[in-house]
Amino acid sequence: MRNVRLIARLDVKAPNLVKGIHMEGLRKLGDPNDFALQYYEQGIDEIFYTDIVASLYERNTLFGILEKATDDIFVPITVGGGIRSVADVAAALRSGADKVAINTAAIKDKKIISDVAKRFGSQCMVLSIQAKFIDNHWVAFYDNGRECSDLDVIEWAKLGQQLGAGEIILTSVDMEGTGKGFDCSLMRVVTDVVTIPVIAGGGMGKPDDLVRVVKEGNVDAVAMASVLHYGKQTVDDIRKFCIKSEIPVRNLHDAGLKVG
Repeated sequence: MRNVRLIARLDVKAPNLVKGIHMEGLRKLGDPNDFALQYYEQGIDEIFYTDIVASLYERNTLFGILEKATDDIFVPITVGGGIRSVADVAAALRSGADKVAINTAAIKDKKIISDVAKRFGSQCMVLSIQAKFIDNHWVAFYDNGRECSDLDVIEWAKLGQQLGAGEIILTSVDMEGTGKGFDCSLMRVVTDVVTIPVIAGGGMGKPDDLVRVVKEGNVDAVAMASVLHYGKQTVDDIRKFCIKSEIPVRNLHDAGLKVG
């Protein structure tokens, strides 16, 4: 197994970092870049910024935030929210992003997945899937979990890979913000049908949740929000717990890198 990547997810409603439960009831937490720098200094592997109202208002306010972030942060950055065209992707990359995550625009026009993959490479194209369990199957939602599509999550994940997505970030809307753990069943049904990396999102409350979703969900990476934002755990705490639990992660101490 390759090293499991630890990813800090920052939901932004400009200019603030925000956090909710089930993607609703948002609470302002502060400057997103202050949090991102803190996680970078603690040894996070990647950072995922998402403008959670960009699709609703058909705009993206993250590019200025990204430009400032990349002055001090030197890990891969993914940006999502309001990415509607190849031109938007180009603007995101110019602002400092390494990858883009697309949900709403891909549901509305699947061709954007292949367009982005052909222009910038599959490694740049992350398909964001927000899932809810309805009538005994998982359905893909968009507009930050507000709108229901007619897409079955499993079929959508397979099609996304076929169209050129190089990675999937899979978020359980039912578990998001609850701190009750990931939906391991959801993760597993998707990792069983795709060969590209899958990032688990939605529900982490303690390090053991990460261990469980890696072992049971077979995911390649874990996106964390509340557990970091509210200071329940540091990145270093989580990394040490993974090593103790025999989950393969970068060992920053062995690499001689400063943590904490």
